Amino acid sequence: MKVAIIGAGIAGLTMAIALKKANISFVVYESTAELKPVGAGIAIANNAMQVYRHFGISDKLTPRGTRISTVMLTDMNLNVLTQSDLTPFEKKYQLANVAIHRSELHKVLVDEVGMEHIVLNKRLEELNQGDDGLCTLQFTDGTSVSYEYVIGADGIRSKVRQALYGEYTLRDAKQVCWRGVLDFELSDKYNNIALEGWGRGDRFGFVKLLGKQVYWYFLVNEDKYLQNKDLNTLIKDCCPLVKDMITQTTEEEIFLNKIYDLPLIQEWSLGKSCLIGDAAHATTPNLGQGACQGIEDVYVISKLLEKVSLEEAFQSFTAIRRKKAHGIVCESWKLGQIAQLSNPIITTARNTAFKLLPSFLKDKQIKMMFELKKV
Repeated sequence: MKVAIIGAGIAGLTMAIALKKANISFVVYESTAELKPVGAGIAIANNAMQVYRHFGISDKLTPRGTRISTVMLTDMNLNVLTQSDLTPFEKKYQLANVAIHRSELHKVLVDEVGMEHIVLNKRLEELNQGDDGLCTLQFTDGTSVSYEYVIGADGIRSKVRQALYGEYTLRDAKQVCWRGVLDFELSDKYNNIALEGWGRGDRFGFVKLLGKQVYWYFLVNEDKYLQNKDLNTLIKDCCPLVKDMITQTTEEEIFLNKIYDLPLIQEWSLGKSCLIGDAAHATTPNLGQGACQGIEDVYVISKLLEKVSLEEAFQSFTAIRRKKAHGIVCESWKLGQIAQLSNPIITTARNTAFKLLPSFLKDKQIKMMFELKKV
């Protein structure tokens, strides 16, 4: 086999689809014993949907989710601060942003790749690039295999990245996030809207998925969390609607994570190995672009493969993708810090500023996110 992909997450499976369409043999190695994606809901933004159209699967995703045509920012009582209309971008690209359960997205990607190409319960321990041009993978179960090429799609704590470049200390946003999905009677006025509400050191968001499913998230600053870890107490400043969503979600459907990103790494390939997605440029979730940027990595590599070899594609794609991916990381970090401000005077001024934010500035940022780089 020619290529080993480490990690069967969104970026890894999308990369597998790209290699399959390029008739390049591959195997995907996944550390978990079963493919059970965690994280509740996800927004597949227009840029990622364009990539999936390029691979011929956008039509399989759209019916499994809900169109997002408006992004709305409110205070904790759902008073609107600002909103962005995405319909001009829908018309431009003939595609919409889609809110979907991660498990539904994963099913489509796995079906497209084929389980025969995925090996489960294989946790990478070590990677060595030999003088013979082969990359040897050693797994924690004691087995080892050799490949000509290795793609690290193994997330923010990537073992492939560690093998290529050594340890990177993650940047701690000092924020804690709960996520959940439930069946909930949400008013039709929230159809096709992704809403986020800002408070003082806390915020929430929600969006309809398919049918009655609603995906929600709630963040607090870590210092607030350490004083009282009870979610039901921490949501006291949320509006009744959001409180109901959170309290009605079963414990098994709630996931808790700390928020981190990755320091800016200038190179994502070395020899015949490369990094994609969170392994290369993990970002905080504030722009909804984490998975989307990994999907864009795959698009650029796939377009390069139409002209050059896989090794040349590895060597070239960082320079093409670095500016946008790093821009997303930096903008998302800044937005997350602004959203989690806690001083009452400063948060009042912040909310006023967002009410006055010109629409052309919002559209400029959205255009930057949605536009794919020509390769």
